[in-house]
Amino acid sequence: MPFLFEKLNAYQKAVDTAEKISTLTDSFPRGNYYLTDQLNRAVISISANLAEGNRRWHKNDRKQFFWIARGSLQECIPLLELAKRKKLIQTIEHAKIKEELDVIGKMITGLIQGIK
Repeated sequence: MPFLFEKLNAYQKAVDTAEKISTLTDSFPRGNYYLTDQLNRAVISISANLAEGNRRWHKNDRKQFFWIARGSLQECIPLLELAKRKKLIQTIEHAKIKEELDVIGKMITGLIQGIK
């Protein structure tokens, strides 16, 4: 039986994006561990906070975790930009991932606004 948060589209897309970024950063050359580590931590934090927040009983707790998920998503943007500038990822790949993050961000905003 799946956990309730596993049914959230935002969660599913966040996990898919985390997998893509993890695979992408596997090819980063030595000397870029700081960027690889921070980017992977930030993108994993999105789905982890969605999962944790979804099971919170109090509305304010739930909102707070969803806000943290949005913050982690925002953290990914400058890290991806740096990876692009260092030519670790192509411009097209950068744009695709950024678009995916934008969609997830809108979904998280919807979750936050849906909490009454």
